[in-house]
Amino acid sequence: MTDQASEPQTETRGSVWEVFRVFLKLGVTSFGGPIAHLGYFRAEAVERRKWLDDREYADLVALCQFLPGPASSQVGFGIGLHRAGTWGAIAAFLAFTLPSAVLMVLFASGAALFSGPVGAGLLGGLKVVAVAIIAQAVWGMAKTLTPDRQRASIAAVAAVAALVFAGSIGQVAAIVLGAIAGYLFCRTDTGESGSTLHFPVRRSVGVASLVLFAVLLFGGPLMALATGNAEVKLFDAFYRSGALVFGGGHVALPLLQAATVDTGWVSSQDFLAGYGAAQAVPGPLFTFAAFLGTISTTGPGGVLGAAIALLAIFMPGFLLLVGVLPFWNTLRTKTWVQAVMRGANAAVVGILAAALYAPVFTTAVTGPGPFSLALVCFVLLVAWKLPPWVVVIVGASGGIALALIA
Repeated sequence: MTDQASEPQTETRGSVWEVFRVFLKLGVTSFGGPIAHLGYFRAEAVERRKWLDDREYADLVALCQFLPGPASSQVGFGIGLHRAGTWGAIAAFLAFTLPSAVLMVLFASGAALFSGPVGAGLLGGLKVVAVAIIAQAVWGMAKTLTPDRQRASIAAVAAVAALVFAGSIGQVAAIVLGAIAGYLFCRTDTGESGSTLHFPVRRSVGVASLVLFAVLLFGGPLMALATGNAEVKLFDAFYRSGALVFGGGHVALPLLQAATVDTGWVSSQDFLAGYGAAQAVPGPLFTFAAFLGTISTTGPGGVLGAAIALLAIFMPGFLLLVGVLPFWNTLRTKTWVQAVMRGANAAVVGILAAALYAPVFTTAVTGPGPFSLALVCFVLLVAWKLPPWVVVIVGASGGIALALIA
């Protein structure tokens, strides 16, 4: 991606091994979700190692929050790119992703062993944890992304659209409508400075990445239909899920549900159990795709299915990041771009609220016991500020206790 003749850039001075080592450490210790990941990244890359300064890091975070895809993984990818070029970006992605991906594949491989009261209670407890985790995400995102009546209204309309028009069509329509509404009603001057980002990406590489992103997004369904190949279908489903996610891993839930549960590839119970287990592992929440690829009835399943699902769900976010980086300095100062971002982010809150109701709440909360357990988990997350992995242990234990009592 580098080009000595391109615009002035920050020199990449680090080694690929250095990047891999740092991000492997982050991959096994970064609990708490994408916002927490950004804090870990800043501590390592800005404060401790001085790979970027605060202005560069803030700009990178702003760009990744604007683009579809897993924001924290995109930031990590960008840091690796900045530090050690193309291979540094790949090293950062692999090191940060593999620990949780391996754990999710192991969980999926052993999911069939969860039978009897204890196994059923464990899976039920994990589904209840998913209720609390998503409720916390809606709560926190609403405070940040819908602080005024315009954006709160956009979120409400988006939630209705996502519920009325089930599946990915309703979710995509909600985001598009939110972006349009943001352009129309959220155009305020924030007075943000035009600080610069310099990354070793040529404009030609950026254009090629954007073209490849579009070809896979629009050509993938046609290819899957024309060939009928199960691997192509699996790749296309997860690629579209990754390409249409605004707001991070939690927002992928309804898109992945539409792609795997609604199509009959994965059962609803297994889906929610896997999502609950994903809260207990460090690293990006998008590694939930590894669990789904492992157990999917379409595609090769197992480790190969997990690899296809992982590559597909992460690829669009990285292609967009590489595609936009050479042009972001000019684009980010536009008032209309900032307004579109506000509207799309507000729509994300509505989509997540709709997903909290269906399928999560309606499937997991089946009586007073599960509701009480969900409430306890929510309070532990929001009021007591316990890490998600601790709440997962509480929820799983509570699920087992409820099953034994029953």
